[in-house]
Amino acid sequence: MYNIIIIAAVVQGGDLAQQKSKLRIFIIFLIFVLYLLIAARPIPRETILSPFWLSSLVENSSFVASNLRSAGGPSVVPEGGAQLIPFTLGANFGYVDSAGNLAIHKRNSGNIFLSDNQWTEYGAQPEKIEIKNTSEEVVMTIENPGGYPVLMDNRVFILGSGQDSLSEIGSNGNVIWTYEFGAPLTAIDAAAGLVLTGSIDGVIEIIDASGKRIFYFEPGGSRISLIYGCAISRGGSRLGIISGLDQQRFLLLERYGNEGDYKVVYHEFLGEGFRRPVRISFIDEDRRLIFECPDGIGCYNIKSRKVLRIPLDGKTVAIDDSGGGGFLFLINSSPSGQKELIGVKFPNDRWPLFSKSGKDMRETIFLRAPFKSDNVFLKRTGSLLIAGGGTTLISFQLEEK
Repeated sequence: MYNIIIIAAVVQGGDLAQQKSKLRIFIIFLIFVLYLLIAARPIPRETILSPFWLSSLVENSSFVASNLRSAGGPSVVPEGGAQLIPFTLGANFGYVDSAGNLAIHKRNSGNIFLSDNQWTEYGAQPEKIEIKNTSEEVVMTIENPGGYPVLMDNRVFILGSGQDSLSEIGSNGNVIWTYEFGAPLTAIDAAAGLVLTGSIDGVIEIIDASGKRIFYFEPGGSRISLIYGCAISRGGSRLGIISGLDQQRFLLLERYGNEGDYKVVYHEFLGEGFRRPVRISFIDEDRRLIFECPDGIGCYNIKSRKVLRIPLDGKTVAIDDSGGGGFLFLINSSPSGQKELIGVKFPNDRWPLFSKSGKDMRETIFLRAPFKSDNVFLKRTGSLLIAGGGTTLISFQLEEK
């Protein structure tokens, strides 16, 4: 009898152990399912540059525009149509469309100035300047210009030979207005019918569409007063300025009150700075303002009122003036002369002050592509990035996979 009782107890104990094991497995499975539902996140999409076309600038080349997409891929012409894009690359200049076809291709024999829809080539002391469109038709002739052409904001200007005067030219080639400055100009930009200038004496001025000065400002604050760079937003409501030497300063001004009233809303010292013109421009539909600084590129976010630092070694020799979609591309030149195409992905508008948190800002750089070339070109329109080196233009589509 005792034997029977012992065997029954063993059987009952085995069933209990199996039940506990099954319960344990069920609890583990339940925890795993809950973890997937609560903690799981979608796998982040990777941003890539997909080669699109290659175009040679060598005369009588065996290829002009070669599509790099595989058969059955998307159309050669990206969304937005065959837009013409001005380029200068070494001794070559002209216009290439978004399918890689060269609408205009010329060898540079003098000085050139290209805008999105007009261009001109002129000598050292031109007696006549012809402005042409992208069909190579002369749309304007300027006799005895007394200076050099500047094409900005779909307008034509003549910068006086002493760089201390600016004239706007009408469609008939005649002068509409002329403004005389107190010192030679060192920086100029135009948008929204306004012309923003900076001069060697450290003065900022804005000239309206009638040639009247509506704003005058001296940033000061540095041992040497000189304007090294300036930019005006597309709507004309904001100004970016790089001024002075020892120390160099970055300033952002915003319009308030009347149209010609601007005030400083942000400034910082950049150290000793550059003794050359400094790149500065509004990008990403005026949501950001980028500028060169001694340790790389600075990016001021209009919404968050914060500056992001993108550390770089060497000199920035070309920069994407679009900056759309939260991405920025540039070409950097190292002290050895090697070039590098760099892609930057901006954090969202709520990014913290990384200098205080200690986060390494090199994490914003998602692309580094070194190459060798004496001459470079870079331009972006929408999702299409066009880069140039030597005698070749190559385009990429910005994609997420």
